Amino acid sequence: MDDNLLSRDGTRIAYERAGRGPAVILVSGALSTGGTLAPLAARLAERFETVVYDRRGRGDSGDTEPYDVLREVEDLAALVEAVGGEASLFGVSSGGALVLRALAEGLPVRRAVVYEVPYGDFSPAGAEQRAAYTRDLTAALEQGRRGDAVELFLRLTGMADDMIRGARQAPMWAALESVAPSLAHDDAVMDGGLVPRELLASVGVPVLALAGGASPDWLQRAAHAVAEALPQGSSRVLEGQTHVVDPDAVAPVLTEFLES
Repeated sequence: MDDNLLSRDGTRIAYERAGRGPAVILVSGALSTGGTLAPLAARLAERFETVVYDRRGRGDSGDTEPYDVLREVEDLAALVEAVGGEASLFGVSSGGALVLRALAEGLPVRRAVVYEVPYGDFSPAGAEQRAAYTRDLTAALEQGRRGDAVELFLRLTGMADDMIRGARQAPMWAALESVAPSLAHDDAVMDGGLVPRELLASVGVPVLALAGGASPDWLQRAAHAVAEALPQGSSRVLEGQTHVVDPDAVAPVLTEFLES
C-alpha cells in the first residue's frame, strides 16, 4: 500500500487510491487485505476514484488493542475524510457488515453496496454453530493456534475437511495464518451473525444488497432480508456468481447503482 493515514486512535491504516471521479471505498472480508479487491478497483477506476485499504490488523496496517468495531468505523471515517469528506462504500462478506454498521453510525456516505453479508438467519447451521465458532475461535487465538483458527473459519464457511487439509499444505497457508487474529475482528463485526434489523432501520441512504445466483440459497435469502430491513434497500442476484464474485460481473452493477 502506497499511502497511510492515522485513524482516530492513532492506528496506521494503509491504503491505495486510483482513478478519478466520485470516491468509492472497497471493504474486504475475512482473511483478506486490500489487495483482494484491487482487481475490482482497477475496473472501477475509469469512472470513480477508488480506494482499497488494509483493515486494521492486516497487511500494512497497524492494530491497537483492545479491538472495538467502532474503531473500524473510525478507520472508514478517516478514509472518507481523506477523499474529500464524502464517498460511496462497497463491502464484501463481513466487510459488508462493517459497511452497514458504518452507515448506521452516520458516516457521510452517498450510496452503498454489500455483497453476501453472511447473516445466518436462513442457514442450516443456525445460531448454535455460530456460538460454538466464536467460543472455539477465541480459545484458539488466545492459545496462539493460528492455523486452528483459520481451519475453524474455513469449516464455518462449509469447506470440506479434505480441502482444508490440502489448504494447510499450500503455499498460501502462511499468509492466512498471518491475518488469523483479525478473524476475531470479523466475528465481532458480525455481532452474533443475524440480520441486525433494528440497526438497519436507522440507515438513511440507498443500499443495494447483492448475492450470487450460484451461492447457497441462504445467502441469497439473507441479501433479500437485508434489503427489506433498510428504508432505502434493494436487492439483486448476480447469475452464475459465487461468494468469490468475479470483478467483471459486479463492476457494471456497482457502476450503474452508484451513478444512479
